[in-house]
Amino acid sequence: MGQTADLAPADKKLYALRDVTATVDNMSLIASSIMSKKLAAGADAIVLDVKTGSGAFMKSREDAFALAEEMVKIGKNAGRKTIAVISDMDQPLGRAVGNALEVKEAIATLRGEGPEDFKELCMVLGSRMLLAGSKAESVEEARNMLTNVIRDGSALRKLEQFVEAQGGDPAAVTDPELLPKASMVVPVCADRDGFVEKIACEDIGICSLLLGGGRETKESEIDLSVGILLEKKKGDAVKKGEVLGYLHANDEKRLEAAKEKFRSAYFITDYQPEAEPLIKRDFTVTYSGIRFHIVLYENEENAIEKRKMDRFPAVTQGCLYGSTAGDADGKLRSLD
Repeated sequence: MGQTADLAPADKKLYALRDVTATVDNMSLIASSIMSKKLAAGADAIVLDVKTGSGAFMKSREDAFALAEEMVKIGKNAGRKTIAVISDMDQPLGRAVGNALEVKEAIATLRGEGPEDFKELCMVLGSRMLLAGSKAESVEEARNMLTNVIRDGSALRKLEQFVEAQGGDPAAVTDPELLPKASMVVPVCADRDGFVEKIACEDIGICSLLLGGGRETKESEIDLSVGILLEKKKGDAVKKGEVLGYLHANDEKRLEAAKEKFRSAYFITDYQPEAEPLIKRDFTVTYSGIRFHIVLYENEENAIEKRKMDRFPAVTQGCLYGSTAGDADGKLRSLD
């Protein structure tokens, strides 16, 4: 959600001031800029997905944690139920990069067919939203609710309603083949055996830009059909000549530049890297009478630390309940 003339209009002026005063990177100003739009939109429950890693604005976990804490504090002080989830952006989420390709992946996920990492993040964020909205009493109940609406097709029908309400063609939700398609689909293959050690997120983003999937200048037109489909993700074994990904393109010259950038984004080594958890941390501010789970975990089934609070009046005074691998005593830490 961005600033507009009607939604948090002062944010644009404040950003211009930050630009000329070298305070664009100031944590408090970043947090206030993000939260100003959420609060102005009138939300009484807010779930924030704070990214960390090479493809995120906050490269380090420490900075991501600090930003999440700051935003949760702002939400709490404004009287909103606020949850921040720290999630991994050291590699692209899912397998699709590009406008129409990502829409297709989202539709597939609402059918229960999407990539596992993308599905899991949707379940984590969706379950927290149901908790914040007092629609579920526990994470387990919330996840079951989400699973049911995917299974019975009502989630997909809701997307159709969203598309129609915004003047789009809801038939594309039922038949994603109606979405824009590129004229060329070209594989890019590995030049050696090994394991994918790293995928440089920013380079993948630049690759999509080179194909025409983003604006290089203010006047640039976005090609909705181009993009990338990843076949290999971090930790995957790969053989020489095996496809790493497919580039969807409409221009030969752009395609050649994108190929080079795509190859440079993949780092292949002899040893399989350790798997990184998708979810780094889950911050929750609770209010008296509302029950939340606060978890640091690799996934819902394999919690590193999992605790539950029912009624805890002290939390209404601005405390954040958190635990990490190195801070697993479950103490309440004041944000004031």
